[in-house]
Amino acid sequence: MSKKVTTSTPKLFIGIDIHKKSWKVHFCTDITEGATATFIPSASKLRKYVCKHYSNHEVTVAYEAGCCGFDHARQFIGFKWTTLVVNAADIPRPAKQAIVKTDKIDAKNIAKQLRAGLLRSITIPDVDRECLRSLTRHRSCLLKDLKRTKTRIKSLLLYYNVDIPEEYDNASWTHAFRQWLKDLKWNYVNIDLTLKSLLKQYTVLDQMVREVANQMRAHCKKYLKHDYNLLRSVPGIAGLTASYILAEVGDLRRFKSFKKFAGFVGLLPGIYSSGDNESVRGVTPRANYVIRSLIVEASWVAVRKDPVMQEYYRQHAGKNSKAAIFKVSRKLLSRVHAVIKTDTPYQYGLVS
Repeated sequence: MSKKVTTSTPKLFIGIDIHKKSWKVHFCTDITEGATATFIPSASKLRKYVCKHYSNHEVTVAYEAGCCGFDHARQFIGFKWTTLVVNAADIPRPAKQAIVKTDKIDAKNIAKQLRAGLLRSITIPDVDRECLRSLTRHRSCLLKDLKRTKTRIKSLLLYYNVDIPEEYDNASWTHAFRQWLKDLKWNYVNIDLTLKSLLKQYTVLDQMVREVANQMRAHCKKYLKHDYNLLRSVPGIAGLTASYILAEVGDLRRFKSFKKFAGFVGLLPGIYSSGDNESVRGVTPRANYVIRSLIVEASWVAVRKDPVMQEYYRQHAGKNSKAAIFKVSRKLLSRVHAVIKTDTPYQYGLVS
């Protein structure tokens, strides 16, 4: 009697809709539709279930990127499972899911798209980069809080008809302006207490923003010194911007082409083409908004510092200065990519 010979390894595809208190998990194989089950949020519990019911299967698992981060993905990778963390916008969805949406439907759809090979994972960052990114995003949140506090202070002055001296009425909050705010005299003590409280909040937030920025730069100088110095050689890229790039993007060498890097940052044009008609709809709305805004800000500095960038800006500024700075930003981004890919510091004045 001849023995059975397995010609291929059976495959298991797992789609997970992850939430804080529970996971909705759908299992399907390369030949069956499978079933959906609910699990407590534990990678080890899921592994035990898979080992019990699908012990001889090659496992591929996917879930949406979100509030639960990448720790579960790292555990799945530790189990030797092929793991995808997917941007929610990249998951194809049937039209009816716009009307009927449940965790079970989401999990099943992820599993089915995974089996069809239609999902692509975002990059799962290493722990050090993820922790640095937490620091940069904390600073971004602090900046928003600081901006709100400044708005509240100016709103209070406007409400009580207090005119700000012309030399202070701008976006820059100098020491002299802050001292003027402290020296204001009010007829009612509660208004005075309100302003003092807001000024105290402003001072604390401003100090925290500065401290976090120093910590970001110090970390990059110590642990990512080589890439940090390469980025700093590019005109317009200051220490803080370089730190943000290293935290948000990680190793730029992972991008096979500049086009992919520009697409990640969001400095590619949005194009709509149908038949013989094609229109450009400005820059794509899909972007890393923090890095894109920093690159645009850095472009204005580059235009002042680098004669080549200045000439490039002048060539395009005549028609639309706003569009021109985005062209400069794309050129600056290509230089950021080039210094890392070639491992060569930027030299001023070189045509590229």
